Amino acid sequence: MNSYQLISLEIATVLLGLGILLADLWIAPAKRRMLGFIAAAGVAVIFAASFSPAFPDFGTAFGKMYVFDGLSLFFKRFFLAAAFIVLLLAIDFADRIAVGISEFYSLILFALAGMMFAASSNDFTLMFAALELITITFYVLTSFQRNKLQSLEAGVKYLILGALSTGFTVFGIALVSGIAGTTNFIELSAKLKDISGDPIFLVGLLLLTTGLGFKIAAFPFHVWAPDVYQGSPAPVTAFLAVGSKAAGIVLLMRVLFVAVPEVAKSWSGLLAFISGATIIYGSLCAIPQRSLKRLLGYSSIANAGFLMLGIAAVNKDGATAVLVYLVGYLFAVLAAFTVISIITRNAESDDISVLAGLSKRSPMLAAALTFSMVSLAGIPPLAGFFGKFLLLKSLIKAGAVSGVHFVLLGVAVIAVVISLYYYFGVIRAIFWSKDVSDHSPIPVPGALAFTLAVCMAGMFLLGVFPRILVDVDAESLNSAVGVFARLL
Repeated sequence: MNSYQLISLEIATVLLGLGILLADLWIAPAKRRMLGFIAAAGVAVIFAASFSPAFPDFGTAFGKMYVFDGLSLFFKRFFLAAAFIVLLLAIDFADRIAVGISEFYSLILFALAGMMFAASSNDFTLMFAALELITITFYVLTSFQRNKLQSLEAGVKYLILGALSTGFTVFGIALVSGIAGTTNFIELSAKLKDISGDPIFLVGLLLLTTGLGFKIAAFPFHVWAPDVYQGSPAPVTAFLAVGSKAAGIVLLMRVLFVAVPEVAKSWSGLLAFISGATIIYGSLCAIPQRSLKRLLGYSSIANAGFLMLGIAAVNKDGATAVLVYLVGYLFAVLAAFTVISIITRNAESDDISVLAGLSKRSPMLAAALTFSMVSLAGIPPLAGFFGKFLLLKSLIKAGAVSGVHFVLLGVAVIAVVISLYYYFGVIRAIFWSKDVSDHSPIPVPGALAFTLAVCMAGMFLLGVFPRILVDVDAESLNSAVGVFARLL
């Protein structure tokens, strides 16, 4: 099969981004905001095309550097869905960006292309190129509101710490590929028995894992998340929280479960420690937060820990749980940031006090944010509960092999209880705030009302009828799990 057929989704996304940039040359400044609708429509078409019967079969391309399989297809659809909602959010946010709104849309699309390449990475070379495409675009996006000091500060912090993580990643790749004599994941897996005890190889792998840990904001590589989340434009924060984190997760799964599955099994204790520390740190630090975006930043750290539960389990059930959890997380986080973007339009800050009276000012926004908080807390019947249930179930199964997983199970349960305090603190502010200074209704643009309706429906339906996910995306989900079932 032609290699370019396999990367047709990525090609279409890059061409769409370039098209938006070129269209900016001929469209009047007052109408450039509307390019966001073209970008969102284009992403929707690409997403629909991924379900077409004429879509290419699974295979590899470019010397097996690029792999198109069930795992990559699942994440490509995930990234496309996230980008579609983020672009709709960016359209509403456009009037808060002084200049360059067309570039803003295009950078989101280029970051999307990087995420899609990351999902198909089967080689350290492509993995690094994809990571840099994602990271460099986010360097610009986080500081895009150049008239705001907080946004510039977020961009500088992300740039400095991102460069540090890149150094870890490059050094780790150099050591691993130098000992293995290959950068390909499959070839590395075949040589693993001969090199798995080499200390230089293990140090390189540890450095590489450190670099990927930065991308998902796992402890102790999490320090950038709260400040960057708070200072970035809301659409960028939403895409960071969902897209960038998922890209880090899929690469972590590729490296640990495909390239070095035996090492992953021996590292289950280390992975369990990182997971538990990430969950506890994020949960405890979220408690005193007054900034909504900062609270969600620490929540994102805790959720990175929950996603690591499935990786630390090192079994098929854990891999399945990670995929399911991510879908519920997508709907919850995007709904939350959409609401935050709307209610902070005319506010000087995103302090939790801006939620006062929201239940009367906009019942739809109140309902969407409540759904989001309940799902993130893992309360039935929403999607977050089912995702956490599957993750904890995978730990119980792993506990039969290693008792450390039962300790991790206890940590996760305690963290769920702690999270109820700060998530329900948001709900309390929505419905029971006493100091309501503004009673004016909050208008919700049609595109964002559609977004919130989709997110709420997704959280509810995946919680009550989780089989929907399997039925809708059966081919990619089943094949994605099968990638690991053969290895774990």
